[in-house]
Amino acid sequence: MSTQLHKNFTDGQVKSLFEKYSKKEIKLNYILQMLKIKRRRFFELLAKYRKDPDSFSIQYERKTINRKISKDIERNIVKALEIEKDLIENKAIPIRYYNYSYIKDLLEQKYCQRVSLPTIIDRAKRNNFYFLRPKRKAHDREVITNYPGELIQHDSSHHLFAPYAVSKWYLITSIDDYSRLILYAVLVERETTWEHILALEDVLLKYGFPLAYYVDSHSIFRFVQGRDSFWRNHYKLTDEANPQWKQVLEDCGVKVTYALSPQAKGKIERPYRWIQDRLVRTCYRENIRLIQEAQLILNHLVQRYNYRIVHSTTGEIPYIRFQRAIREKRTLFREFRISPPFKSVKDIFCLRVERMVNSYRKVSINNLELKVPGAPLHERIQLRIIPDKESGVSEVRFWHRDKFLGMQKAKNSDLNLVQF
Repeated sequence: MSTQLHKNFTDGQVKSLFEKYSKKEIKLNYILQMLKIKRRRFFELLAKYRKDPDSFSIQYERKTINRKISKDIERNIVKALEIEKDLIENKAIPIRYYNYSYIKDLLEQKYCQRVSLPTIIDRAKRNNFYFLRPKRKAHDREVITNYPGELIQHDSSHHLFAPYAVSKWYLITSIDDYSRLILYAVLVERETTWEHILALEDVLLKYGFPLAYYVDSHSIFRFVQGRDSFWRNHYKLTDEANPQWKQVLEDCGVKVTYALSPQAKGKIERPYRWIQDRLVRTCYRENIRLIQEAQLILNHLVQRYNYRIVHSTTGEIPYIRFQRAIREKRTLFREFRISPPFKSVKDIFCLRVERMVNSYRKVSINNLELKVPGAPLHERIQLRIIPDKESGVSEVRFWHRDKFLGMQKAKNSDLNLVQF
């Protein structure tokens, strides 16, 4: 029953009912039905009426509670807003607007100070740290997949993620379309085919083979005649029209789908914006200069995004949505298995190049000759190369058709892997 009498009756109407009830001219049930209140509420009002009939009123008086915040909280809010302003004014940093939600989270996590978002926005307006964002076009993004592993969004972004760093870095990310779970997020100083193959290895070994990957038309993912012909003609280490990254997925039986425009890649952009925005802000406040330090911050943000944030499109926390579908056996991820003729994961997640065997059973790559015992003379064999950045040494595995011929070690510099 509604108790908002002031919206439906006047003071005089209620007084009249109380007078008639007191004179026993009207029954209680009739009044309760008319006013739509409960007995307890009726007798509270009746007692108030009998105590002072002349000043009796049912008009609702809202009491405004003025909650004051401490000077420490006030100071921390203003300090955070000042840093936000510095970020926005620096044109080299990809920050254009105040992020009041980030400040709210920062106060809770760093200072254990709980402040409402309206309070922060109010202080921003008072101290001239506020301007309206331009209205964005309403998006119609929706989940078009029905299962985890049905489509993996994969992309990279190049920004000055740490404002105090010397140079920009690349952020390579993979995300499951159905759950919006971020499967991979790593910062690298240089974007190469090998870095993207490492991303494939990490995701596929952990989650299994998905149905398909969704990427843009970057030359690492797709050969485009005309645009990429120079590289095909001049760099014989990558002389296949079929890019190295795509060959890895073909060996795994995973399809590749290409976005026809940047707008078509919109689904992965929202997680990118959320992570990118907070990564830059945190790296700036923590005076981060090294990519290893920034990666630790990125790991924390991904953990929070995956396990604590309710996604605006799905209305669920990504990890919970992902795991529920797995429990219900609604997944298109297939168990990772090494299929014949391959001997190791190294035969799958690698760089590939073909070379002709000479009369001495040797192959030449970048003027480095490698002897391959048992290799057929004057036939082309495939070199599957697994670089190790830390040691600077690569493992070169030799294959002829479906036969493994052996392996050798070689320095990365001797193999000239720079174009990978």
